[in-house]
Amino acid sequence: MKTKTTPITMLTSVLLKAFFILSLSLVSILNSYGQGEANIWYFGNNAGLDFSGGAPIAIPNAPLNTFEGSSIMCDAAGNLLFYTDGDTVHNSNHVAMSNGIGLMGDQSSTQVLIIQKPGS
Repeated sequence: MKTKTTPITMLTSVLLKAFFILSLSLVSILNSYGQGEANIWYFGNNAGLDFSGGAPIAIPNAPLNTFEGSSIMCDAAGNLLFYTDGDTVHNSNHVAMSNGIGLMGDQSSTQVLIIQKPGS
């Protein structure tokens, strides 16, 4: 026996699907907006960008001078924690950190990666 589809059940089905998609999109947008860990970029010959305000703002005389790879870590609010060129790790005051010198990387390293310790 075939069930009869009425215009009301079809409309309800469409509205539920639209509500689900809209809710999922809204949650995704809200979750991604609050991520400040990558707000600051240092690269190249003392170049930098700050994305804290949304649109990028140039950072004149950024402290890092590297040919290729660099990596920067900020907290969730977008405040600089530390950065590296693969050879030396500098803190937010631009001072080399203890145990952060001579890491066997190089200014011509094509990739430098910082991975946050899970749960920290």
